This record gives sequence, structure tokens and C-alpha cells, in this order.
Amino acid sequence: MKKVLIIGAGIAGLSAGVYARRSGFDAEILEMHTIPGGNSTSWRRGGYLFEGGMHWLTGSSSGSPLHRLWQETGALREDTEIYNRDPFFTCLEGSRSVCLYRDPDRLERHLRDIAPEDAKMIHSLCRDIKKFRKMAMPVMDIKGVEVKHKSTPPLSLMFSMLSVLPRMNALGKTSCGEYVAKFKNPTLRKLFGSMIGSNDFTANSIHFTLGTLAAGDGGYPVGGSLAMARNMASRFEELDGTIRYSTRAEKVILQDGRVTGVVAGGEFIPADAVIVTADALAAVDALFDPPLHEPWMDEMRRAVKPLLNTFLCFGVEADLSELPENLLFSPKKPLMFAGESFPCLGINNYASFAGYAPKGCTAVTSALMGDSYDYWKRAKEDGSYQSKKERLASDMMDILGEQFPQMRGRFAVWDVATPLTYERYCGTYKGSWMTVMEPGVPQASYPLKAEVSGLYFAGQRMLAPGGLPVAVSTGRTAVQYLCRDSKTVFEGEI
Repeated sequence: MKKVLIIGAGIAGLSAGVYARRSGFDAEILEMHTIPGGNSTSWRRGGYLFEGGMHWLTGSSSGSPLHRLWQETGALREDTEIYNRDPFFTCLEGSRSVCLYRDPDRLERHLRDIAPEDAKMIHSLCRDIKKFRKMAMPVMDIKGVEVKHKSTPPLSLMFSMLSVLPRMNALGKTSCGEYVAKFKNPTLRKLFGSMIGSNDFTANSIHFTLGTLAAGDGGYPVGGSLAMARNMASRFEELDGTIRYSTRAEKVILQDGRVTGVVAGGEFIPADAVIVTADALAAVDALFDPPLHEPWMDEMRRAVKPLLNTFLCFGVEADLSELPENLLFSPKKPLMFAGESFPCLGINNYASFAGYAPKGCTAVTSALMGDSYDYWKRAKEDGSYQSKKERLASDMMDILGEQFPQMRGRFAVWDVATPLTYERYCGTYKGSWMTVMEPGVPQASYPLKAEVSGLYFAGQRMLAPGGLPVAVSTGRTAVQYLCRDSKTVFEGEI
């Protein structure tokens, strides 16, 4: 039985571990943190659960091809409850709520009532949503691998995807910011400009997201990121896989053009193959001596723009169930942070979820998007890191208390996770969690098999823009490459 070491117990690493064990490999995962999940994580403070990773899951619907992968890896189990919020996103504008409904016809009626001056753009958007809801990430087998159960996308899916390609290509040449600027109504510009997280994404991001929601997908597995990751870790361990927690991989050892093992915790662990699921953008430099410089790696170094955020968490001693679950608002005065002005702020409200807060209380989170890595790095170096976190949390609590009187003076717990936090616990490049590619640039898809024999890569960085679907699918595909190279039959199904 061939020994496979997997670096990282994030979603990609757990996926690779499950499929490696199913295919008969002796698989062991090395994880630097004390828990599984990587960036897909959540944590507790003072009785509150803060969701720090997933806000919706592509493949949560049984009608999605990815649903099978989530089931096979154990992420979604028979008793996993899926919550599909509707409206998905709400913008508060004075006394009016502008909502992103899942149903495109309802959405069109609602938005035209809000902004009749944008009737043409609204109709075009909702027509596109109906096309994009037919899109799905197919589950396929790589060429040349022997599989026990073939995965062939249905022709209906392939034809549907072909019909959308012209529109997808056109939108891929436009940024979200450029697309949103075409709306005349300032509230709609605010709504669509904030729903994705970065105006640097291509306009496809808006349409893919709304298309996923319109297809009845994109739900939230109750229990969140950490519960899902723990389900996957349990599935891997049920298959007799081993996870070494608190074990940082230091170097991947290469000899004569092939992998021989990994040094972790000062110990050399021999292996026949290594699957690197830690952030490849950081790993190709940190895990190899000298750093690897295959063409795709150098392209990744040049082309990838990481997406970062500073994540704020609050435990509020109030029941906020009367507020929308995912809302955007404009404070009376913009939040000033890291030299940037934030005239629009968003919060996630978890009042509806049992166990996320003490009875009658609510867990609230907010992500401030932007590259604040150097700001926090300097603060760490000059000793002002904690005071700057305290100041940011205080400023945000003042704004929330002024905007929502039911919160004023009711903050029991706060926490701030900076890019340095995610870098420390997850090892991602600058603490980032997704990839932004410029419009007009082909979306990066990097090879999962290195030129070095026995070395493979997986993870959300390997296919822009990243995210959970890319993580779970690349973990599976990396194992297929391993099976093909070792002439092993790939076994995926439960």
C-alpha cells in the first residue's frame, strides 16, 4: 500500500484524504492547527459561535452535481439541515428594504418597483440569471484514469453550459465595478456593488451567484463551516485515515526528481506521494528548498491577486430576529479603517440559528474587504496590534448602536480576526481566502500534478476565483492523478 502525505486539513486536504483512502492508499494528513477546516472555520467566544468561513454552499442542493462530492466526503450527511434564506441579501435604504430574492421573476418585479429608470438593465440581469441557473460545476474524471464508477456529466448539462458561454465570455471582460456602474439607481449600485465582496471580480461573479440561488442551491448547512469540516474529518478517520494536528509541514523533500517525504516537527516522514493542499501561492516558496519554479507557479506568482478581509465578530445581548439575516446599510458617518473609508457596511445576523448565542442573544459578524495586511503587519511590529483591534471594534460597535438602537450598549463579546490571524492559523498567502483575476484575463486554472514525480497540488487557489467547490473538487482530482500515475483504480462513491 503506497503512503500518501497530505499537507493541510482544509476542505481540499480532507477531500483528498477521503478519496485516497477509498482508493486504497495509506493516507495521513498533516495539519498545523488544532482543528480541521482551514479557512472554512468558525469559533466560539463567551458562548457565541462566530461563522468565519462559509456563508453559502454551492452544492447544498441535491440537484447539483457537487452535492455528490459533499456527500461522498461526509461534509453533508443525512441529518444535515440546509437553510436557504430568502431574500439572500437586503440593503436598508431609509425606511425601504431592497432585496435580492432567489426567484428571478420576483426579483425583477421588486427591483423595477424600486428603480424604474433601470428597467432595461434589470430585465437583462434577470434574463441572464435564468440562463446562469442552468450552469453547474460538472464532476468529471481525468483522462486516462481507471475508475470503479465513471463520472460523466449529462448531455443536458453540457448543452445548457454551451448556451450560456457567449454571455459568460462577454461578462468575463467586464469587472463587477464596471457592470454595476451601468445602473442609474444609487441603491442598486450599492446593492450589487457589495454582494460579491470585490468590484475587481468579473461581472460573471454576480450572475453565477444569483444563478446558483435561483436554481435552489447555495444554502447554508446548519452548524456552519467547522461542523462541516469536522464531518469530513470524521469520514476520513472512519476510513482509517490519520490526521496529525498541531503539526506544521516544514519542507517537502525531493531527491532525483521525485518526492521522498516531508519534514514536520523536526521529523522526517517518508512517503511515496505528497499532495499539497496548503495555499499553493505560499507553499511553492515555503515548502521547497530551493523554491519551485515550474511555469504555472511563476504565472501564479505574477497573476494572482489575493482577496483579503478583516473579520469582526460581536455577541449582542438582544434578539435581532426582526432584522434581515444578511444586510447592508450606510452609516451616518463612514467607518474609517486602515486609511480607507467604508461608506457602506454589511452584517451577518445569526439570530435565527439555535446554539449560535445564549438564549435571547445574537451572534453578528461583519467583513471589511480590502488588503489591510501591511497595516496589521506594521501594527504587530510596533506593538499597536491589540489597541488597533480594540479601536476598530469600538468604532464598529458605536456605528451599529447608532444604526440599530436595539444593539446600543448590549455588546457582551467582540473579536477581530485580521489577515494575520488567517495567515497564522491557516497558512494562506497574506491571510487571503479567494483569488481575484482581472477582467479579460483567462481565469487561472493551474495543473494539479507537478513535474516532480509523486507531487500533487489541490486547493481553492488552483482555480480562480476559488472557494469551497474548487477545494472539494481539486482534492478529488489530485487523487485521480495519483491513481493514474500509480496504476490504481480510483474509488469515489460511498
